[in-house]
Amino acid sequence: MPKLLNFLLLLSFQFGYLEWGKNNHAFIFETTAEIFRQSAKTLQNFLHPAILIPLVGEILILITLFRKKYFRVLTLSGLTGMGLFMLLLLFIGVLDTNIKITLSTVPFFLAAFFVIRQNWNKKTSS
Repeated sequence: MPKLLNFLLLLSFQFGYLEWGKNNHAFIFETTAEIFRQSAKTLQNFLHPAILIPLVGEILILITLFRKKYFRVLTLSGLTGMGLFMLLLLFIGVLDTNIKITLSTVPFFLAAFFVIRQNWNKKTSS
């Protein structure tokens, strides 16, 4: 069950919606692909905190999916990294009254709720 929740957390994060400027918009998975496409040119793409922190969170969650033993600390650390970015998106969506951005964060926060509930004050093993 914990690995399924981690997978849902990672999947729901990918569908966070971004809008900027007049006609610019993308989902997180599209911007991630673009960053990796351009990384051959420069590593500076990864140094911005808005990119680095969620990326580290995604990597930590990916690690938990492929390990035999479940590590609660990795899950909660990955959730924190991705959650900070999704909180930023939620904040932007609410301030800008952008319903698309605001609603795109709901699946992630639902998955995060169940991940936290699964890991609250108990040792989990899978």
